[in-house]
Amino acid sequence: MNQNESVIVGISIGDLNGIGPEIIIKSYEDPRTLELSTPLIFASGKTMQFFKKHFKSKINFYNIDTPEKIVVGKVNVVNVWNESVKIDFGKEDRNIGEYAIKSLEAATNALKNGTVDVLVTAPINKHNIQSEKFNFPGHTDYLANALNGKSLMFMVSNRLRVGLFTDHVPLKEASEKITEELINEKIATVITSLKQDFGIVKPKVAVLAINPHAGDNGVIGNEDDVVLKPTLEKIKSKGNLVYGPYSADSFFGSSTYQKFDAIIASYHDQGLIPFKTIAFGEGVNYTAGLSKVRTSPDHGTAYEIAGKGIANEGSMKQAIFTAIQIFRSRKTYNFYSKNPLKKQTR
Repeated sequence: MNQNESVIVGISIGDLNGIGPEIIIKSYEDPRTLELSTPLIFASGKTMQFFKKHFKSKINFYNIDTPEKIVVGKVNVVNVWNESVKIDFGKEDRNIGEYAIKSLEAATNALKNGTVDVLVTAPINKHNIQSEKFNFPGHTDYLANALNGKSLMFMVSNRLRVGLFTDHVPLKEASEKITEELINEKIATVITSLKQDFGIVKPKVAVLAINPHAGDNGVIGNEDDVVLKPTLEKIKSKGNLVYGPYSADSFFGSSTYQKFDAIIASYHDQGLIPFKTIAFGEGVNYTAGLSKVRTSPDHGTAYEIAGKGIANEGSMKQAIFTAIQIFRSRKTYNFYSKNPLKKQTR
């Protein structure tokens, strides 16, 4: 195993009218990022030259026609399209959404066939990407379908990891979707990810309640007593360090989260509001449960500041570094899983 070799990072361009291109450029203006990885940006040379000129960047792009022609140590751009694209910063545009999907599909194909090692996705607009051909609420569901996996939205930072039982579904439907089968699937995905992707031998996981105060013995709903608690007991009986359900309102404020390797929230905002409050700007959206590694920044297109040159690239850089770390951790985990006696000689 050579942990020092450059990891090939495929990057989908996201919404061209948002801050995605800016934070990609800023991330690779830092020479340390290029030392750790070789990027392959799925867009076009013309489009990236426009952004280079607009943001007065000194970055040098290496244009290629097919992903297979990538050059290690260069900031590669593969031409997914050749025509000029009209950029209107901060504007939602269905045509721009189509380019975001072209980039994502090309990058995903390269990930599937091994041309790139990992995928980092710049932010998209979930509304303007919808079409007859693309009918997914976001990256996570699309990639689960494309890679035939059981995906889980896993928000990670150095201080906190938060997974979700349900993600992009209306709140009124969330509790109905939290079944024994789903709970088992998501917890298994989190535990496996903590082991193979983050190197945690015996993960300790907390689960947040579905209802306020875990239902208060049925006074505020019975889903926790009827579905969640019995399922968690079964999972714990198999030797897993899984605890809860915890009342979500005091869990983060009391710093209880610091005692666990990961927390699983019942629905989107229950988990993402505290995560982004604690770790915004350094957090990463990681899609756990897939055969390939995909990360993204923990923010959206930020139309309100697009084109102004003031976007913070911190989360994008962290997404790149996290993808590299997980890729290497997975290689190590798989190596020693296949060669258990090697552990004795380390």
